[in-house]
Amino acid sequence: MSLPFVDRSSSSLPVQFVSQPKWRTWLREQSAARRGWIDSTGIAGHAGDLAVLPGRDGKAQGAVLVIPAKPVLWDFGALATRLPAGVWKLGDPAPLSATDAMVAIGLGAWRFERYKAKKAKAGPRFVWPDGADRARATAAIEAIAMARDLITTPSSDMGPAELATAAQALGKAHKARVKVIVGDDLLKQNWPMVHAVGRASTRAPRLIDLVWGRESDPKVTLVGKGVCFDTGGLDLKPSTGMLNMKKDMGGAATVLAVAAMVMAAKLPVRLRVLVPAVENSVSGNAFRPLDVVPTRKGLSVEIGNTDAEGRLILCDALHEGASEKPAMMVDCATLTGAARVALGTDLPALFCNDDALAADLLAAGQAVTDPMWRMPLFAPYKRLLDSKVADLNNVSSGGFGGAITAALYLQAFVPDDVPWAHFDMMAWNNTSRPGRPEGGEAQAARAIFAAIEKRISNPTV
Repeated sequence: MSLPFVDRSSSSLPVQFVSQPKWRTWLREQSAARRGWIDSTGIAGHAGDLAVLPGRDGKAQGAVLVIPAKPVLWDFGALATRLPAGVWKLGDPAPLSATDAMVAIGLGAWRFERYKAKKAKAGPRFVWPDGADRARATAAIEAIAMARDLITTPSSDMGPAELATAAQALGKAHKARVKVIVGDDLLKQNWPMVHAVGRASTRAPRLIDLVWGRESDPKVTLVGKGVCFDTGGLDLKPSTGMLNMKKDMGGAATVLAVAAMVMAAKLPVRLRVLVPAVENSVSGNAFRPLDVVPTRKGLSVEIGNTDAEGRLILCDALHEGASEKPAMMVDCATLTGAARVALGTDLPALFCNDDALAADLLAAGQAVTDPMWRMPLFAPYKRLLDSKVADLNNVSSGGFGGAITAALYLQAFVPDDVPWAHFDMMAWNNTSRPGRPEGGEAQAARAIFAAIEKRISNPTV
């Protein structure tokens, strides 16, 4: 995307920020003409209210944005869409870090227009404020925009091959090594679950493996679910459940966004990104309910439901990622509807086997306004994954605790001595809000990056 920022402008218009509790005081201090104009706009001093202020010539002279007493990053995202075209400058001092404000504005300017003949008109642009870390803000905006583009692209143009191409392009940009294992080579190189889930599609499954950084640096491994479309397999989804399954590779897009930020910041880590990329399709060679399929770890899995395919491809990748004993390993996946029922669409569920890692992720999420909620790896529920014919089943026998049993299934492939976090996320904005247009979303990406940065800078944590 083209960033809506300029270095400087002699004709920029100022944006004032007024805290909601101070609105009435601020309004009384304005001229009678300005008070009358603001009253005519219907603005009442609620957080989020925005008014363009006219000058004597009738042209815009500036704007005022009402913000909460304790503003967060997203409170500034509306500036990207609600101000008229022109060059604007944030008030000095802005009531938030200049870097965060620009991230919100940049993400608010994101649009998905790949298939539109008529593009939207150019929106407002903003002068980089003093004190903004341009490189950091740009890296965050571009990484999240990349993920949003990948998730929002229809599956007709975002299959396993296209997802691999995107990872290769990212790797090339940062001089990372990217290896892709395709089709039947997955069986030859012991990726049986990835092959089993993806073999029914005419678009061959693949394993994407990106490596970056010095071998001597701490290992950080990211694993992303790359189901580019999910029909449910032979346990076919209803049409309503299948409608938005282009976003089922949102976990893969999210970890690629994290990787982009890590590499742009040149963090001293040995980064590895593993993405099993498949389509869960229906054909004569599709894997079936009650099939028993081997895994990379050697455990056998009875297929209780072919629509619980994400955990199947992730288990092979998690076992491989854990084999190197990374300092931390994080997986991201649009895994269960149960997590959405429990926490809604805006709040990813965090499962973690390490309290220190969980604390870092939760703190980072709060610090960068990228929230999550920790849920339990409740060990007694492991019994719900028992199988009479295999080492374990991929689903529980009942409908309760579905997000927990899915996480417990994944945990079976991660040794206890590897700090591991699992995010069960929506990866989609159902409606447009400031900074978060409707469409794909890299939920938790900025928080994961911030946690990696903290743990690397303070390795005793």
